[in-house]
Amino acid sequence: MKELKKIVISGGGTGGHIFPALAIAGEIKKRYPQAEILFVGAEGKMEMEKVPAAGYRIVGLPIVGLQRKLTLKNLALPFKLLKSLSLAKTILKDFGPEVVIGVGGYASGPTLKMAQRLGIPTLIQEQNSYPGKTNRLLSKKVKAVCTAYEGLESVFPPATIRLTGNPVREELKQTTIHKEEAFRAFPVLDPSKQTIFVMGGSLGARTMNEGVLYGLNQLEASGVQVLWQCGKYYFESMKSELASSEVKNVHVTDFIARMDAAYALADVIVSRAGALSISELCIVGKPTILVPSPNVSEDHQTKNAMALVKNNAAILIKDAVAKEQLISEAVALLKDENHMNELRVAIKQMAKPNATRDIVDVIETLMTN
Repeated sequence: MKELKKIVISGGGTGGHIFPALAIAGEIKKRYPQAEILFVGAEGKMEMEKVPAAGYRIVGLPIVGLQRKLTLKNLALPFKLLKSLSLAKTILKDFGPEVVIGVGGYASGPTLKMAQRLGIPTLIQEQNSYPGKTNRLLSKKVKAVCTAYEGLESVFPPATIRLTGNPVREELKQTTIHKEEAFRAFPVLDPSKQTIFVMGGSLGARTMNEGVLYGLNQLEASGVQVLWQCGKYYFESMKSELASSEVKNVHVTDFIARMDAAYALADVIVSRAGALSISELCIVGKPTILVPSPNVSEDHQTKNAMALVKNNAAILIKDAVAKEQLISEAVALLKDENHMNELRVAIKQMAKPNATRDIVDVIETLMTN
């Protein structure tokens, strides 16, 4: 097998694309310390900050997405696409990678398209259970597609599919933290009480936050405590609402650094259904309630959630009814130990802790063909 010397990884836009990209890069560098890795992102997007912070070089394309509402910005899209294709071609010819990896996001489209035209082997790392249009188009000429979910043969060429799972944070895979230690990381919580962990992501999730507020009286009556990560956009208003309620067993924060501890102390977890969140939750193996975001393309979070629900590995609450049902469903689950055990076993069976390793194994096979 040839040694990997130069690799391009393209995509970004959200943490759900950037984290897998960085995890893959880290595994490549672990195996091939001398390898050069170049990231190609979209100008003005999150990856242009996060990738250099992780120690990798990145170049940006002027590519943008199609706006769903009528706007003059859409008139510039064809010109930005053509410029991005031309620039991607120049970048690839100058850098000379052996493999180009697409992780989703605006930049991956023109980068993989030009790599395919230049005869460079390409690989897609698809996080979701329902792939977007760009990856579906690109897959016709890729050498391999690394997926996290089964049943994508109708979307991708079956011969290219490799079921690897999504990369998850190393600290979650390797953690041995016990519940007692986890509670020490959150001294405001009472180790003697059952705990619901509500996580709305770094920015927050409005419906889930409204659901906690709606259920405050029920939470107080039940004696259950809540660790509530409401997101930075909502923190001040949620903190104010909570203070005026005088409820003592709900603890709100904008950000959680010790996610391993938060997962470990939780008896039930409530989360959006982003692909990477679900992959982490499978590793964690706790009873989970998923509230898919309705504000995503092609409703892919609902499809992600249903991949677990159909295996009795999670409970789904639709966003439209989450405000009224979220807390009552979580409290009811805490009282049903048999159901909690069923969920623990089923979600754990869906975990793929070696995803990053397996993805790089697939990348290596492209070098032998």
